[in-house]
Amino acid sequence: MSKPARPLPADPQPLGPEQLAQGRSLTLATLWALFLLSVLPSVAGLVQGQTGDLLRQALYAGATAFLLGMVWRGSVWAWRLTVSFGMLAGLLVFVVGMLAGGSSWRGWVVSVAGLGYLVLATALVGTPSIRAFLDRRWAARRPV
Repeated sequence: MSKPARPLPADPQPLGPEQLAQGRSLTLATLWALFLLSVLPSVAGLVQGQTGDLLRQALYAGATAFLLGMVWRGSVWAWRLTVSFGMLAGLLVFVVGMLAGGSSWRGWVVSVAGLGYLVLATALVGTPSIRAFLDRRWAARRPV
């Protein structure tokens, strides 16, 4: 015997001005932190004079900015991709950092960056004020 279908969630709860402001600022801070964490290696390479892959790095930064901008505008697919990429990148960067950490202190810095990706991607999913803010954005984009 199959289970009955779970009902669709009701419209998001109305947010008060304080919760809306908190969700907005936390979402913006999380998206900016993800962007900065993503482009930091490129910027560090440029500061050291490594300009060989400048076009690829610029395209990567532009694509990252576009994806995070779509999350801000309320795109569900962009949010899902961002969370997926953040978790995958966080896990891979953390493991590579741990492997390199046995021979150099820089590996530990890389591991911290991996943890940063994991924490920020989890914040997009698990922080109630961010989810309420994004749910409100998603509801506003839904055709009536």
